Amino acid sequence: MARIPGRTPEPPSPDPTADQATKDAMSSPSTASPAHSASTASTVITNIAALVTNDPSLGDRSPLGLIQDAAVVIEGDRVAWTGESSKAPATDNRVDAEGRAVIPGFVDSHSHLVFAGDRTQEFNARMSGRSYTAGGIRTTVAATRAATDAQLEANLTHYLTEALRQGTTTFETKSGYGLTVADEARALRIAARHTDEVTYLGAHIVPPDHADDPAAYVALVTGEMLDACAPYARWIDVFCEQGAFDGDQARAILTAGKAKGLHPRVHANQLSYGPGVQLAVELDAASADHCTHLTDDDIEALANSSTVATLLPGAEFSTRAEWPDARRLLDAGVTVALSTDCNPGSSFTSSVPFCIALAVRDMRMTPDEAVWSATAGGAAALRRTDIGRLTPGAYADLALLDAPSHVHLAYRPGVPLVSQVWRRGVPVT
Repeated sequence: MARIPGRTPEPPSPDPTADQATKDAMSSPSTASPAHSASTASTVITNIAALVTNDPSLGDRSPLGLIQDAAVVIEGDRVAWTGESSKAPATDNRVDAEGRAVIPGFVDSHSHLVFAGDRTQEFNARMSGRSYTAGGIRTTVAATRAATDAQLEANLTHYLTEALRQGTTTFETKSGYGLTVADEARALRIAARHTDEVTYLGAHIVPPDHADDPAAYVALVTGEMLDACAPYARWIDVFCEQGAFDGDQARAILTAGKAKGLHPRVHANQLSYGPGVQLAVELDAASADHCTHLTDDDIEALANSSTVATLLPGAEFSTRAEWPDARRLLDAGVTVALSTDCNPGSSFTSSVPFCIALAVRDMRMTPDEAVWSATAGGAAALRRTDIGRLTPGAYADLALLDAPSHVHLAYRPGVPLVSQVWRRGVPVT
């Protein structure tokens, strides 16, 4: 049975090949180590120069709910109180932030982390202006199919550790590099040991073995493959684009997923104008991701829906493609998320701070908007209210910055400003 949002999944089987520290740090609340989740001790982090709560009723009443000279109280794995340091209640433990800024942990709502191999030659050729005829996604598919489960999981945990050090406390990841029933199911099975935010992306491309009969592959994706993958996933995604899946194919795939209890997400309007955004809104998808080529009607549809526009500037950086116009979306009232799209082909970065800097420099976002979109916006793209903010009842997922303000994430690009990360009330870096 597909995992239902808000329900506690069955605990995963232990896997001795995975790095246990990473699993404890990056797993879902239901799979966190018992010692962590059972703790009821209270801790106050005080002497915070600036605290981003993402609650506009607090602090400066902006969307960030910014509190100066602040403190946050943690009880167990949740935030119990936020406010000015001078008003902090008594707690069992006390941590001095020493004038650092504190922000919610980043919510990376779009990644492709179950893969093998890399595409260094492809990137080098692209950046060098040389033609390159290797297989793109198909290269990663071949390497992923050839890898063992242990190799795929070791690769996954490596990049999760990398992301965690940079402040990512919640992540979504997809299948899509197997494209057979067995390989898609094992990718999701591996991912589900590390996060509840697992997405079935059998409809990434039509693989070479179905190139002469795309309809047969759509039938597989909506039939036997879906049956095998649905028990491990919360979401279903499709690459709705020229050269991948057209609007009718995408609608059939997403509709079949919904019938199995999976909620839609859509790779939409990345390379060209197309039906992806309108389809996402029509099917109440949680997010339409990329959103580079948009008509006025697309933007109006997003603004009048609960579908989040997830922007992925790492992809434009790595491919020298046209930047999405975040300003146009934000000014229209669209909810925007900001994520890495970490994958070996078009956006091989796990760094949300890097994406924040790109969004501010090249996508016309303000520093405040970019930080909100990488935290609360990512949570909205996963339809979560318990992450992406630091208010009572939310999970105590946060990052201390070696800086007095969140603005430094864009102001000092490339500098490793995340000095400590807490996840579910526990320091993990």
